[in-house]
Amino acid sequence: MMKVEIFDPAMCCSTGVCGPSIDPELTRVASAVYTLEKKGFDIQRYQLTNDPDKFANNDDINQVLHEKGPDALPVILVNDQIAKVGSYPTNEEFGEWFEVKPEELNEKPKVRFSIDLNQLK
Repeated sequence: MMKVEIFDPAMCCSTGVCGPSIDPELTRVASAVYTLEKKGFDIQRYQLTNDPDKFANNDDINQVLHEKGPDALPVILVNDQIAKVGSYPTNEEFGEWFEVKPEELNEKPKVRFSIDLNQLK
């Protein structure tokens, strides 16, 4: 089974999709990762601020950071091998790795919830 790990730079939140100005690239990646997770694929994101142990415990990531510094992030591992440094995967790359159509990854997550107004009494 394919495994993809995304090692993100330090961001204000786990996806980087927050704050007054949202980077459309981070929105695209967050949406693609969400869709792939919902389909049951093995894809993980680690952020330098929130998951420093994941960075420290991975020799390949350590080497990239020592040689190029944190500006080299994001780093993408596919099956424990470096696949990309310095940019996020395209939807076409995600599609190739997980054998899904790239168009499926353009769908925005739909969060639905219901409220029982009778419980508010």
